Amino acid sequence: MTGILNSGANRLVLLSGRAHLQLAEDVARELGTELVPTDAYDFANGETYVRFGESVRGADAFLIQSHPAPINQWMMEQLLMLDALKRASARSITVVSPFYPYARQDKKHRGREPISARLMSDLYKTAGADRLMSVDLHTAQIQGFFDGPVDHLMAIPILAEHVKGLVGEDDITVVSPDTGRVRVAEMWAELLGHTPLAFVHKTRDITRPNQAESKEVVGQVAGRTCVLIDDMIDTAGTIAGAVKVLREHGAKDVIIAATHAVFSDPAVERLANCGARAVVVTDTLPVPEERRFEDLHVLSIAPLLARAIQEVFEDGSVTSLFNGHS
Repeated sequence: MTGILNSGANRLVLLSGRAHLQLAEDVARELGTELVPTDAYDFANGETYVRFGESVRGADAFLIQSHPAPINQWMMEQLLMLDALKRASARSITVVSPFYPYARQDKKHRGREPISARLMSDLYKTAGADRLMSVDLHTAQIQGFFDGPVDHLMAIPILAEHVKGLVGEDDITVVSPDTGRVRVAEMWAELLGHTPLAFVHKTRDITRPNQAESKEVVGQVAGRTCVLIDDMIDTAGTIAGAVKVLREHGAKDVIIAATHAVFSDPAVERLANCGARAVVVTDTLPVPEERRFEDLHVLSIAPLLARAIQEVFEDGSVTSLFNGHS
């Protein structure tokens, strides 16, 4: 039987949906265990079937599911697995969603709109989740949507350590792609040696998805290597436009760093040709070979997830992994 026993004889089991099986296997390897065998397939009409191959009764279950396209299919599969765990009498159920679904829809911009990120939390809770774990949420307020403990993990230290090796002794400026990410940019600046900050002013039409225009830079970028940071890259229109604006304002070099590589078309083409020296992301979402290019660096998030899961299982401190930040 798979799983890990602690000193109190509690059993940890790790399960995964089909969206990003490689990441779940990497987490299991870091923990020194194996995934619970699971049958999952789709009927001809699109319905999903799931069943676990061994007992999870009385276990502390950690269910990993990332949410690449088609996001609705993987969300439904995760909900069905949660229901199966609840009905199989798991002692506790933790949802591990490295890329939180619908995270950008965290508020109402206009009347008659849903708050979709809140709905995802409600669905998790109703399906049986006791706890939620995610990486670099689009906004910190999403932590308040789930009625239970939320572990907000940060990939910034992993990304920053890799970026340090790329910039060497260059003069660095950390650049936020908009004013909304300045607090995150401050954390980056601290990790990179208290570097100067800048941000790109952009405009967005809220009636047109994936449409934003970068216009001006506020801050010192001329003659410096700019580390352009964001939580996710979707179609890469915003980030590629920001690179262009930074170059026009005299930036010596640009390195892009983001946690979630959504990479919807035409992101790969834009990133490969935007003029950035490197694009650094993590594997919270799968990045298949056909979406990789020469200057792309994909870092493993599995060690971070494994450490957090171990801390939760042993009633340790997840916040201590990030020096009190959450």
